[in-house]
Amino acid sequence: MQPASPRPSASSRFTDFLPGSPVSRRPLAIAVRLALGLAPLAGAGMAFAQEEAVTEVTSDTMVVSTSALKVETPVLETPRATSQVSREELDNRQVNKYDEVLRYRSGVVSQPFGQDNKAEWFYIRGFNGEDSLYQDGLRQFREGGYFWWSTETFGLESVELLKGPASILYGEAPPGGVINAISKRPTDEPQGLIELQYGSDDHEQVGVDVSGPVAGRDDVRYRMVGLFRENDGQIEDTDNQRVYLAPSLELDLSQDTSVTFLASYLKDHGTPTNGFKLPYGTVDNTPFGKLDPEDNLGEPDYERQEHEQWALGYELSHRLDDTWDIEQNFRYSHLDLLERDVYVSYLLDDRNAQRGLTYRDGDFDAVTVDTRAIGRWYSDRTENTLLVGVDYQDLDIDYDNYDDFAFGSPFDIFDPEYGNFTPSSRNGTDHEEGKEQLGFYAQNQLRLDDRWIFLAGLRHDSVDVTNRIDGEDNGGGSEDETTFSGGVMYLGDYGISPYLSYSESFSPQIGTDPDGRAYRPSEGEQWEVGVKYAPDWLDGYITAAVFDLEESDTLYTSGESANRQGGERESQGFEIEGVGYVTDDLKVTAAYTYTDVRVDISREERDLRAGLIPRNQASLWLDYAVPGALHGLNLGGGVRYVGETKDSPRYSDATVDSYTLWDAKVSYDITPQWTAQVNVNNLTDEEYVSGCEYWCYYGEERSVVGSIKYRF
Repeated sequence: MQPASPRPSASSRFTDFLPGSPVSRRPLAIAVRLALGLAPLAGAGMAFAQEEAVTEVTSDTMVVSTSALKVETPVLETPRATSQVSREELDNRQVNKYDEVLRYRSGVVSQPFGQDNKAEWFYIRGFNGEDSLYQDGLRQFREGGYFWWSTETFGLESVELLKGPASILYGEAPPGGVINAISKRPTDEPQGLIELQYGSDDHEQVGVDVSGPVAGRDDVRYRMVGLFRENDGQIEDTDNQRVYLAPSLELDLSQDTSVTFLASYLKDHGTPTNGFKLPYGTVDNTPFGKLDPEDNLGEPDYERQEHEQWALGYELSHRLDDTWDIEQNFRYSHLDLLERDVYVSYLLDDRNAQRGLTYRDGDFDAVTVDTRAIGRWYSDRTENTLLVGVDYQDLDIDYDNYDDFAFGSPFDIFDPEYGNFTPSSRNGTDHEEGKEQLGFYAQNQLRLDDRWIFLAGLRHDSVDVTNRIDGEDNGGGSEDETTFSGGVMYLGDYGISPYLSYSESFSPQIGTDPDGRAYRPSEGEQWEVGVKYAPDWLDGYITAAVFDLEESDTLYTSGESANRQGGERESQGFEIEGVGYVTDDLKVTAAYTYTDVRVDISREERDLRAGLIPRNQASLWLDYAVPGALHGLNLGGGVRYVGETKDSPRYSDATVDSYTLWDAKVSYDITPQWTAQVNVNNLTDEEYVSGCEYWCYYGEERSVVGSIKYRF
């Protein structure tokens, strides 16, 4: 546990997304691996002779994803559960914070720690998504407790979610899944956007997005995205100011070769929103009532966040011949951070609490590169796609660290008074952390008789981890891991396509157990059975899945100086999600999730319900374009239900009540160029606790944002 972290240790409208030892073997797993692996390889040999062919799409609803398989593949022909959010939806819901993106999708818990201006938080299928974030297929690093890469939603074209283990394509990854943000890119046609926003909590924003050919040429295109935003936090005396720039340039070097250069710069400056409150006064009653969600229990005059990051990279694509394409993504990123936080750590009596302090000052440098070859062969009965690749990640982070869980004088949480505080003069510790990963992977997709799809993948990774504190080793080491994945899908009549898939993941752990042994990587495996439905009467699709996801060799508390390893975290659940136009004017987005997550927290306490994760979640969003005389008026609204959750069982048996939130939107196209819009989140201003994990966190209050957009 890191005390001061927010967690202790069928229409063209749907074409927006176009382009050590492995886990324990089960007999069925071996059989399915062999079956799923041999069939595509046999198909590859059979289809090696190149023939002229055109890939058919059996459904008019064409949503293509690159995140699921690293190859452009229709979602309805992918034997894995995925979700996508388009730029249009981001605009309709006025999404200004990244962890709001997936609020209306299944399998995701968004903002379990409330509205945090230091980071974005997701839980995917019951697992923390802290290390699940990617942009343009390359990892966004989040290390050292607070050195978290930030994603600006104004700079995104779409967001894709792959649920379940993804190590076969992405290497080291948590079992829950991968969220991949797709950056805005240059466009063939000139276009421009200026957007102004104003809203509650003194929210002010101006965004500019300009794109098109350079000097009238059709082989060079550019895009410039810029944003300035400032707003107060929900907690008193907190605020943030952000500057964001993202230029890009695309060049057609030849008919077969193109390269896109992508850069970004982001700077946050302000007072962090530390929402740490204890169960006492939030979910538990007290003689003095409940704590106000806006109460600041820190030291606003001392706390500070100075976050600056920049990245430079490229995407290269080259067509070798009619069969093979070569693609490469590269990014270098750098982040500087100064973070000072004061928070409530534990109660001293019925009014007063002890507070703690966290201090971070440092930077990181990261290099990521992914190179892959894609081959396609066709015959009368088959379509075969082979992907082979190698990727490399290197992270170096150096920072001063100071944590004090018991610091300063007693603090009255019901009548906060600031200033009775002297910053500690004690020296912190110097941390040097590094992670270097080299992975080789191969994946084959075989489509047989326009009915069957077989998928098989194999990957091998070598990972070197460095962890030094004040120059002394503290649990580094090297690991080699091999992971597998496979799937089979039947493209049935009436748009009904059932599938079965198996996938694996691994996550290296830094540190040693109480006996001085370095931790092994935690390993995950998932079985998933699902169906994807794209009927001819619906301009959209519906997906449903049942999954069994287990991570072994997880860390658990032992009452000793460090965690022990060998526990399990298991997630079983059901998801259903649908997106589509039920009429020409009405679009519906609906989702339901059931998740039961069980954990081991000690040698004696096993198979307990995990904290933070609701068993039931449901959401519904409607977009309606008013026809006739009121053409140009668009109405939208949604409801989000999150079921009851528990505190982490290692801390308490506190129960967090369920809550239901309503959102609304109205926009009007004044002219083809001008649009006015108002969005309201938490329309009824519901006061609720979003989750507890030792600390408890109030959820977002009502927010109102108005905007005016000019397109040119």
